[in-house]
Amino acid sequence: MSGLLEVVVTHAPDAQRAEAGGADRVSLVGDPLPGTGREAGALSPAPALVEQVRAATTLPVRPLLRLREGYGTDGGEVAHLHGLLSSYRSAGADGVVLGFLNALTEIDLEVVAELLGPGHGGEPDGDGLTWTFSRAVDSCISTDRAWRELPHLPGLDAVATAGSARGVAEGLDELVARAEADPAARRLIMAAGGLNAEHVPWLARAGVGMFQVSTQVRPLGSWKAYVDADLVGTWRALLDSLPAGAKDGSR
Repeated sequence: MSGLLEVVVTHAPDAQRAEAGGADRVSLVGDPLPGTGREAGALSPAPALVEQVRAATTLPVRPLLRLREGYGTDGGEVAHLHGLLSSYRSAGADGVVLGFLNALTEIDLEVVAELLGPGHGGEPDGDGLTWTFSRAVDSCISTDRAWRELPHLPGLDAVATAGSARGVAEGLDELVARAEADPAARRLIMAAGGLNAEHVPWLARAGVGMFQVSTQVRPLGSWKAYVDADLVGTWRALLDSLPAGAKDGSR
C-alpha cells in the first residue's frame, strides 16, 4: 500500500491541483500573520473558504484551528475555536489540524479535551472528528512525554512532525529512531516540515506511512505560486515506488 500524501493548500485551485497530482488529503490554512512565513504563522481559514475547497475536491479536507502566532491559547479564544470547529464541520471538513501547548510547553490536554472531547467537537459514541496534531509537538519541552500522551487522545490519527523544531533535515534521525522503537508513534507520525525526497526512503523503512508537503509542490518553492499537479505527481510516484517492506516497516 502506498504512503499517504497530504498537501498543504490555501484555496480551491490548490486543492484541485493537489487531487489531480495524486494527493490523498489536503490541509487547508488561512492567511499568515504579517511578518511570518506561511508555515510558521498560518491561521485558521474562513469557513467560506472551507466550503469552496470542499466543493472543489473529493479529497478529505482538514482546516487549521489557530487564531494567533505560536501554540498557546486562552479561554476566550477557545470559545471562538468552538465556533470555527462547528462551522468547519457544517462546511464539510473531514477533520481538523490543531496543536496547543500550555505555559510549560507541554501538550495542553485541557484545551484539546474541551475542543474535541465528548460533548464538544467529538461525540461519546465514537463518531467524533478525526484530526491531526500539528508540529507543536516539535516545540514541546519533552517530546518523549508528548509522545506518551498523544496516542491516548481520542480521534487523533496523525501527528505532523519533523522530529525537530528546525525541520526534518535536523530531526530525521529522531523521527527514524522513534518510529522504529514505538509502534504507537509509528502509526501516527506524518513527516512534515522541510521534508525532502531523500528523507522518504529512510522514514519509510522505519515504518512511517504518512508524508506532508507544502512549498515542495509549488514552483520555485514559493507560497505565491499555486500547487503544481506535476510536482505533486513526483511525490506520488516516489511513495508508490517504495518497496512493500519499506512501507510497512519490514526489514
